[in-house]
Amino acid sequence: MNAQFKKGVLELIVLESVRQRDMYGYELVEEVSKVVDVNEGTIYPLLKRLTNEHYFETYLRESNEGPPRKYYHLTAAGVLYRDLLEKEWNELTEKVGEFLEGCRHG
Repeated sequence: MNAQFKKGVLELIVLESVRQRDMYGYELVEEVSKVVDVNEGTIYPLLKRLTNEHYFETYLRESNEGPPRKYYHLTAAGVLYRDLLEKEWNELTEKVGEFLEGCRHG
């Protein structure tokens, strides 16, 4: 997938994933990778920024497989931001689809 396309939808995919259920970083990498190819070096800076912007809250939960894990939880502001991104994504894909369709038949 084109890197610019991926960058544009990554926030929406991450926010929606955490809206479904709280997740820790590596779990998010695996979840997002089902949609677009990403790695930890892409996801962790995004999680840090979204947390700093108050779209996520974090908490630690004990793990049977090592140290406690930092989980991400979507805040009310995060839900509103996710909804805005989805609206913008839907408008963009509709307009681009209409444009391409018009070019084929124009």
